[in-house]
Order: sequence, then C-alpha cells, then structure tokens
Amino acid sequence: MSLPERLTKLRKLAGLSQEEVADKLEVTRQTVSKWETGQSSPDLDKVLPLCNLYNVTPDELLHEGGSQEADEVKAQNEAQRATELADKIMAKRKLIGILGGVMLYFVAIAFIMVAIPVLMINPIVASAIFLLLFAGATVLINYSAIVNKTKKEAKAKTKEDKKKNSIESIIALSILIIYLTSSFITMAWHVTWIIWLLYPIAKEIASLIIDMNDEKGDN
Repeated sequence: MSLPERLTKLRKLAGLSQEEVADKLEVTRQTVSKWETGQSSPDLDKVLPLCNLYNVTPDELLHEGGSQEADEVKAQNEAQRATELADKIMAKRKLIGILGGVMLYFVAIAFIMVAIPVLMINPIVASAIFLLLFAGATVLINYSAIVNKTKKEAKAKTKEDKKKNSIESIIALSILIIYLTSSFITMAWHVTWIIWLLYPIAKEIASLIIDMNDEKGDN
C-alpha cells in the first residue's frame, strides 16, 4: 500500500473528511487532496500532527507494514552498531599490539647496548637474547597487524599484500645474516645492532616500489 492510499484509508477510518483534516492541520483541502492522490507528500512538520490525528506511529504512517518494518530497521541498525563496535575493538587491539612491539624493540636495543660493555654478558648469549626480543617484537607487531584486522581489512587482502609480506621476510632474513656476520667478525655486538635500523627503511622503500609498479600497471 502506497503512502497516498494509507493516508486515505486512515482518514476514512478516523471518520474525517478532507476539509476536517485540513482544518485540524491548518492546511488547505487541496493540500490534503494532493497528499491522497500522490501529487505531493506531507512536509516533515506535518507528519507528527498526522500521526496524532490518526493515532498511529510515524513508521505506521510512512511505511507499509508499520511496526514490523520498524523492527527490521531497528535490527539492521543494531547489527550495524555491533559491527562498528567490533571494528573499534579490533582497531584498539591492533594499536596496543603495535605499540607493545615498538616498546619491545626499544628494550632489545637498550639491552644490547649495555649487555656486553656494561653487564659483561657473553656476546653470543647477549646477541641470542637480543634476537629473541627482536623476534618477539616483530611477531607481536605482525600478529597485531594481520590477525586483528577489521572485516573490511580482511576482505581487502590482495595479491599485492602477499607480495609485500614475502619481500619483507626476505629483507628481514638478509639483515639478520648481515648483522650476525658483521657482529661475529668485529665482535662489536653493542654497535652492530644499528644495522637493524635499516629494516624499516628498506621495508618502506620496497613497499613504495611495489605500489609504484602497480600504479604503472593499472595505467
């Protein structure tokens, strides 16, 4: 049932003429006639007076099925709010995980700076602890960035992302080899950790190159 048909039906159920409705709403009879013939629709400021006049809710007046349709709309809104809340929780977990990983990086760097020259820890043991801390930070960041994705982010996983992950793994392995080789040759473990600062730089450069190549491919 269309809106004009509902307006006509409700008016007749209320036992009112178009003139009586017009008087109560302070509009002309022609305006009421246009509402009921579909030539125009009631203004927003007339919807509530119409509801009061016909003793119906706005949903019953404007939508066919009334309360049933209103319940469906309410259910959809609640589902949308639940999804948005879940996305916010995921985003918060992701942020906490990444910040925790970054802090663990700083702990690893601070440890290797004092472990050998100050604490006099065996270089091999110190480097092993450093690598464990560094690996833990990397795992924490990657876990937070990948596992705690929102639904939209998870669906956006593409071949480009897989390519970037593969290249990042190769970069990390290469820097690890360079770090261990230079450290064992120089035995300057408290200095060679600086090599790891190249990792985020190299990763960003690789990511930019991939993005540029993809843009050229699209063009």
